[in-house]
Amino acid sequence: MKKIAIVQSNYIPWKGYFDLIAAVDEFILYDDVQYTRRDWRNRNQIKTPRGVEWMTVPVKVKGRFEQIVRKTEVDGVKWAKDHWKSLVQNYRSAPCFGGIASWLEPLYLNEEYTHLSQLNHRFMSAISSFLGITTPIRHSRDYPLSEGRSKRLAELCVSVGATEYISGPAAREYIDETVFAARGITLKWFDYAGYPEYPQLWGKFVHGVSILDLLFNCGKDAPRYMRYVRS
Repeated sequence: MKKIAIVQSNYIPWKGYFDLIAAVDEFILYDDVQYTRRDWRNRNQIKTPRGVEWMTVPVKVKGRFEQIVRKTEVDGVKWAKDHWKSLVQNYRSAPCFGGIASWLEPLYLNEEYTHLSQLNHRFMSAISSFLGITTPIRHSRDYPLSEGRSKRLAELCVSVGATEYISGPAAREYIDETVFAARGITLKWFDYAGYPEYPQLWGKFVHGVSILDLLFNCGKDAPRYMRYVRS
């Protein structure tokens, strides 16, 4: 049995994203689809004294209405210093800020990123490594891609020898389960319910913020508040 997930890359995703990575044998970044504005590809949320706020990576979109995610370019470098400054301002009083900052700060201040997929993969890999997630993270561009939404996903499963495809629940709206069944692939829906709360700064608890919130507050204890990541 080989389980895989195929998901578009996100910028510093929430804890559920990393649980999905940990729950499968191979994780494929599905960045060969059209880039969508005001989505999770280039932004995420953090907690602040003023409430939940967005951190957004600027990307080049003018005149590029049909560009795919992996060809989407990062616009400038100033955003990196701004994002790190925001993280310092809002999390420096968190219990585990120093330990996380030791490897996270260089990702913002010492590296340059030309494309959004490259940036997302770099951050996701570093966070996965800290959490002890060993699932290989690969790219859809490394495999043959078919036409048709469900067929393309199912053929990706076949290409990597998967027998089980784990999908996020939002995909129920468009996935044709019969396409997977015809290829002998079991389709299962990932459940994001039931996460415990953890010690969190700034008022009422919020589950859906970037995983950086969990890491700054809990550090090495972060897996205790996740479902598939093991400490």
